[in-house]
Amino acid sequence: MKPNQRFVGQDKAFWAHVRSISQELGYTDRKTRRIKVPTHQELSESLLRLSLSSAHVKNKDGTPSAFGETLHAYFAYRAELLNDKIRPLLMNVTQAEELFNAVKKETRSTIAMTMNKQKGAKKKPAFLTGIVSMLIDANRQECSCDLDPRQLTSVTRNGLPLRTLARRLDGAFPSIVNPVAVWEVKEYYHTKTFGSRVADGVYETLMDGMELEELRANENIHIRHYLILDDEFTWWQCGRSYLCRIIDMLHM
Repeated sequence: MKPNQRFVGQDKAFWAHVRSISQELGYTDRKTRRIKVPTHQELSESLLRLSLSSAHVKNKDGTPSAFGETLHAYFAYRAELLNDKIRPLLMNVTQAEELFNAVKKETRSTIAMTMNKQKGAKKKPAFLTGIVSMLIDANRQECSCDLDPRQLTSVTRNGLPLRTLARRLDGAFPSIVNPVAVWEVKEYYHTKTFGSRVADGVYETLMDGMELEELRANENIHIRHYLILDDEFTWWQCGRSYLCRIIDMLHM
């Protein structure tokens, strides 16, 4: 998905409101298991319960202020995106394996496949990583592409290091040095709970994004940053609040 330009560029205070209100009200309706859309009244009341001012989210006559309208519009957009567009795309391990085999057959890919970290009968190719790699390889034409970087992403200028990211990423185009785009794949098909490893993955991606944001702001170098994730059980049944935070991250 591409970020909604209406919300890209909102200041840090806006996203502080989104996070604080989400935490206070909860991200999801436990009965319907759908992402919540707070009412204007709930937005105001949540701030008051946090011992914060709510005067800026409504006018003197009680109608929503411009800021309150934008805040409510974002919550509605986030909920619609996750409930109606992203949720149906999430797969389980059986569906992922079927798609992996279909893409492999269609692309006739011969690239080496990354294996998952399971043992015994569960040890198989990393399905989502393989799907991403095969599709990119099949469509890159004559362009170079690093589908398995084994070094840190770095940006240079005039033959000198300018920035080097703290973590190794899963792919870079056209190269891990001075890339145009980088990506991270998070697949958790064999997990049984929403563990700390999954939460760590979200925050690692946030850290990557912050480093790239700093590079863009101070050096005017824009590297596209993609997060590719899957597993219906992990991300929807267990981790809907983290999906909300990821959507927030994409717009910051």
